[in-house]
Amino acid sequence: MQFTVLQNKTHVKALMDEIADAGPGNLRDALVNAYHPGAHWRGSHPLNEVDGVPAIEKTVWQPLMQAFPDLERRDSLVIGGSYRNRDYVGMVGHYAGTFARNWIDIPATGGSIYLRYGEVHRLDGNRIIESTVLIDVLDLIRQAGIRLLPASLGSDEMWPGPISADGCLLVENDEEESAVSLKLCLTMQKTLDNTLVQRDDLLNMSQKKYWHPKMMWYGPGGIGTARGLQGFVDCHQRPFRIAFPKRYIGDNHYLQIGDGKFAATAGWPSVMTTHAGDGWLGQAATGRKINMRVMDFYLCDEGLVRENWVPIDIIDILLQMGVDIMEQVRQK
Repeated sequence: MQFTVLQNKTHVKALMDEIADAGPGNLRDALVNAYHPGAHWRGSHPLNEVDGVPAIEKTVWQPLMQAFPDLERRDSLVIGGSYRNRDYVGMVGHYAGTFARNWIDIPATGGSIYLRYGEVHRLDGNRIIESTVLIDVLDLIRQAGIRLLPASLGSDEMWPGPISADGCLLVENDEEESAVSLKLCLTMQKTLDNTLVQRDDLLNMSQKKYWHPKMMWYGPGGIGTARGLQGFVDCHQRPFRIAFPKRYIGDNHYLQIGDGKFAATAGWPSVMTTHAGDGWLGQAATGRKINMRVMDFYLCDEGLVRENWVPIDIIDILLQMGVDIMEQVRQK
């Protein structure tokens, strides 16, 4: 049976809310209801990849619920669409809760936290067959009071929802508008000339035609949030390009969807590169080959890209560079 985009979005949001609200006694039933028996779950280090409902329960959900017993899910974006004849629902938001017990060796604070996520769920009928979940573990480490890296160049903050206040798109959206939004974001991505590093060159390359004057770029822990093209260049783009001057971004996206004024792309990995320059997150160049797990969620406004939420598995990148953040947390 073929479901509409609206049906998929509404269904997946309900499934994820049911899991988050299930509690230990009802967790297995909620997971069985949501996931295909052979489902694949992949996410941020140190969770990484598991298969099947029992492994998803043991690796992902049981530890999360034990650590945050009053866990509450808060979605900011819920969008959907099809790519390569597969149905997807993409989500951005955060879990709120009391950090009551240690989670993945991060020490509990006893206080309130927000744990942000970017998610992409692929559907097989009315069940999830694959979930890709980038949880900002590094930002939670910051909230736990542990500083292992230099301060972010951008601001460390909870990501807001879209300025349009309509990110949970539980409506059918115009297919033409959806296609225009996706095309705008893909076109902007193609303008990112990988050879440019100097600040003036980055500010004046073709990307400036596609970013809104009041753009917001919401980056992960370690990088932070930036305002305007200058903020984006200074806080993320230029330091990143100095560290990774040769990047390959190929046809390896598993997701490219538009939904009304929103769009999303994602890859596992999205970027293949070499760590050839100094300074990014305080690290000296290692010369190592690096793969990056990245998602991009966009809001388009006035024919331009207004907001960009960017979950990145920073801890996995650092691990490939020889920096084991989780081991450092355990030592702390």
